[in-house]
Amino acid sequence: MSKIRVMIVEDSAVVRLLLQHIIGSDDRFEIVYLAESAEDALRALERVKPDVISLDIRLPGMNGLDATLHIMSTNPMPIVVVAASVEGSELNIAMNALRAGAVGVVEKPVGTSHDDYETVAKHLCNQLAIMSQVKVVKQARRGLNYGSSAPAAPTPPPAPAPRQAVPKVVGAVGLVASTGGPNALSRVLSELPKTFPAPIFLVQHITPSFLEGFVSWLDGLTELSVKIADPGEMPLPGFVYLPPMDRHLEVRQGRLWHSRAEEVCNQRPSGTVLFQSMAREYGPTAVAALLTGMGADGAEGLLAMRKAGAYTIAEDASTCVVYGMPAAAVQLGAASEVLPLPNVARRLIELVGTRRRETVA
Repeated sequence: MSKIRVMIVEDSAVVRLLLQHIIGSDDRFEIVYLAESAEDALRALERVKPDVISLDIRLPGMNGLDATLHIMSTNPMPIVVVAASVEGSELNIAMNALRAGAVGVVEKPVGTSHDDYETVAKHLCNQLAIMSQVKVVKQARRGLNYGSSAPAAPTPPPAPAPRQAVPKVVGAVGLVASTGGPNALSRVLSELPKTFPAPIFLVQHITPSFLEGFVSWLDGLTELSVKIADPGEMPLPGFVYLPPMDRHLEVRQGRLWHSRAEEVCNQRPSGTVLFQSMAREYGPTAVAALLTGMGADGAEGLLAMRKAGAYTIAEDASTCVVYGMPAAAVQLGAASEVLPLPNVARRLIELVGTRRRETVA
């Protein structure tokens, strides 16, 4: 079995050496190039043909976001962003790199004497191995807009709704995503108006230390208010609620709660746990969408929601970064409808808006 070819892009000689040691010590990998800058990496890219890139964010000259934009619009390949800071401008660049097509973000490893060294190093290697298998697609650079909440490209109208009857009142909307999720979620949430008449519950599989920055980043991209749910909080329309790190998010008796119950599909938070609680709490008065992601988390929960009468959406394979979780849902018959990503927000507005108008009428 051939080894995974890795390019490391890092301007610090000390960190570059550390990454070389960590990745090079893993038998799964072959380091094919060490780049000191994005420009250096771009010049070597076609020649060395890596399977995956470990990309620093703060680089001299072209930064990690600009490098991601260039690579994904010209010679797309899996990029794992390596960020030293989980707050401020560096995190914002990292999140926008995910929106531009990078497939993962991990913490930059610290010295070998640090308490978290082994954990961070193992996570980095595992992410590189997993993401090297992702089949990325070319991104249209001109369509990206990081300074506003406008959609990245004109949204085609959704396909006609299937015949499944929809309830007359909406209780809540659930969104679940994993690999490729930051890009997908930013697209969906940025298209929802501040008057969206239902609370949204969101699970995104992400490195826990990046969670608060991810929430802040999302909050800046949408007219809705994005926050970590407080235990016992009553969900309100116009808000997007996420669980705190390493906690499941559940709805019980109309309120939001956290749980440290066992992982589901190796995930905590789990989309299945959220969706199952929504099925119990809201039954047919809920809508849910399962977006891009590796594995099968969320699929069983989406099936529980559909069985309870909820309207359920799975992202179509044509727009998924990884068609794993939605595929599992489709195979189970859990999706009322399968939609490409550009149609998801429009459908949510249509469904929720239709229910609100019918309720008023």
